[in-house]
Amino acid sequence: MNSVLIKEVPLDERPRERLVKYGARNLSTEDLIAIILKTGTRDFSSKYLASEVLKLVNDVSDLKKLSLSKLIEINGIGAVKAIEFLAALELGRRVYESKALERDLRCNSAEKIYRHFKSELAGLNQEYFYCLYLNQNKMLIDKKLLFKGTLNRSLVHPREIFKEAYLCSAAYIICIHNHPSGNVIPSSEDINITNQLVKIGLIQGIPVIDHIIIGDNNYYSFYENNALNR
Repeated sequence: MNSVLIKEVPLDERPRERLVKYGARNLSTEDLIAIILKTGTRDFSSKYLASEVLKLVNDVSDLKKLSLSKLIEINGIGAVKAIEFLAALELGRRVYESKALERDLRCNSAEKIYRHFKSELAGLNQEYFYCLYLNQNKMLIDKKLLFKGTLNRSLVHPREIFKEAYLCSAAYIICIHNHPSGNVIPSSEDINITNQLVKIGLIQGIPVIDHIIIGDNNYYSFYENNALNR
């Protein structure tokens, strides 16, 4: 297909025309990617470029793991096409993985919190540290992504965590972060940070009532494991 440009393909076989005629659900993954890429180049059709994208993954679900740098290694896909493709993937993830309004979530169970947020933290290549801010009834007031990168005390600043708590008049805080390795056993740094935040929370009158680590289809709760040193 690389030697055949889209304009040379019969009209009723072109991806866009097929979508209009048959609907998006009836198109192949290759056709859908070709539509997102919009156009090919002088030497490569968008269908060919789409097939090259699919060669990078074993399964369609792995598309979400593609990086900008990996996409632009494909001859014919520049930064603009790669950025637009990644944006389309992220939009699709948000649409289909969206859940009930988070402000209606009652955070009274580590397992419930894990089920609610696991898809948001799945497949990430670095650690993301969130804080959930709760009212007196442990209903979610707000959720904040505060830090990205390797979790350590130089990055996780208590002042930022408790500043947000004051701004939203939170009564409790629950911390969440992921382990890209998939192993949910807390590191020594996880333990140190948790102990520090628990102590500060008691002083500030806004208790940190749990720290949940999310991994591959599993989680670790400091509260459930009686690991919160109060």
